[in-house]
Amino acid sequence: MNKNSPFCRLITILALALFVNTACTSSVPDNSSEYQANWSSVKQHETPRWFLDAKFGIYFHWGPYSVPAHETEWYSMLMYNEGHPIRQHHEKTYGSVDSFGYKDFIPMFTGENFDPTEWASLIKQSGAEFAGPVSLHADGFAMWDSDITRWNAKDMGPKRDIVGEMANALRNEGLKFIATFHHQWKYAWYPTWDENTDASNHEYADLYGPKVPKGTFVLADKPTTPLPDEAFNQQWLDKIIEVVDKYNPDLVYFDNKMDIIKEDKRLEFLSYYYNHAQSREQDVVVTYKFEDLEKGSAVLDLERARMSELMPFPWLTDDSIDWDSWSHTNNPNYKSTNRIIDFLVDVVSKNGRVLLNITPTASGDIPTEVRHRLKEIGEWFQINGEAIYGTQPWKVYGQGPTKIIEGHLSEQQNAEKTERDIRFTQKRNNIYAFVMDWPTKPIEITKIQTDDSAIKNVSFVGSDEKLAWSWVNNVLTIEPPMNKVGHSAFAFKIELRKDV
Repeated sequence: MNKNSPFCRLITILALALFVNTACTSSVPDNSSEYQANWSSVKQHETPRWFLDAKFGIYFHWGPYSVPAHETEWYSMLMYNEGHPIRQHHEKTYGSVDSFGYKDFIPMFTGENFDPTEWASLIKQSGAEFAGPVSLHADGFAMWDSDITRWNAKDMGPKRDIVGEMANALRNEGLKFIATFHHQWKYAWYPTWDENTDASNHEYADLYGPKVPKGTFVLADKPTTPLPDEAFNQQWLDKIIEVVDKYNPDLVYFDNKMDIIKEDKRLEFLSYYYNHAQSREQDVVVTYKFEDLEKGSAVLDLERARMSELMPFPWLTDDSIDWDSWSHTNNPNYKSTNRIIDFLVDVVSKNGRVLLNITPTASGDIPTEVRHRLKEIGEWFQINGEAIYGTQPWKVYGQGPTKIIEGHLSEQQNAEKTERDIRFTQKRNNIYAFVMDWPTKPIEITKIQTDDSAIKNVSFVGSDEKLAWSWVNNVLTIEPPMNKVGHSAFAFKIELRKDV
């Protein structure tokens, strides 16, 4: 196995993390001190309580790539790859890439039905606690009112400040606002070396990026040569700082491949953001993937993946509502609500949080099937929220036969949960046991491991039905309820006689 692969790098991170103090246990400088642009200083930043308590967030990939709505949000790059099926689709539908390039989708990205207030209301209904847009994807089109780049949503396309409007609408709903950045990927994303495409035209260099040699673009598991120059590094930083200054996000998320950015620029951002937040008495979070930031300086994030065991540090995973794409496509393949909820419960039981991506259309509509799933998730939270919000992991994450496969982009390899799979959370003197499918046989819980007189009562969350249960030799047996409440991940409340 390639030692530089994302999977191996992730395993290394997890192994080391068991022996390293993380951001959630660090001490914070007092209010008179400032963070410096070095690792030892930024590692003093503490993961805020709101993020430790929060478990579910929503974001959305929405941009000019939503116009072709074909296969993937990577359309902007793959349309230039000679011989690729997406290139063939593009030429058949729109013409050659020298006459109709990615820039030509921008006027078609109108977002005429975009309603930030309605979107924020729907996100609130889903049970999410933090949310926001993809502020800047690999395509280089900024979704805010930017003074740094002309290629932005206020001056082109929708001609609206998407980031600003969503920040206001989400905060009006009481949600934390997040901004996500993927623009380190823009380096060599477009074939600026290819004179047969519009990407090589100097007039559009501020969108397509600097000229690079053919073959410079690689995935995150391979080294990039040559690395970006100082100008690219500085613009990468300036765009993030502009969003921080204008919109004060509560969380800044980074996609992977940030390791191609100079270390001093990454540190400059962290120290700036943490100091900016401290001056405003704002509690903020930064997330990163792989080893793009040093452990303890921010929160580790996975992609379409989860941990197989309980972790001693808080972590995040981002996943999409669509199995195949992060943006809207004309042939969506949506996950079921049950799959999303089971994923959420499993992640939370292991000290994680879920950031779920949704897929608006180019016109600014949220598809009916996406709305339906968000509302169903919200209905589940209305019943089971007490067993998720503000909880901590139990001593073990759970029990059951279904094994979890770890690794970057591994989620499709994980099987559906069964009634024998149980996941735990805890809050004060309560342990919550989620049975991951409707129980048809007595539920036997063997992982509580407490003294014989510890359990005071067992109840079915969301129901007044009295349950028959017994606690013998560290085995809790619960007879299945007669009446079903909800459709996914059924929570049983185990009340202990004293706080755990």
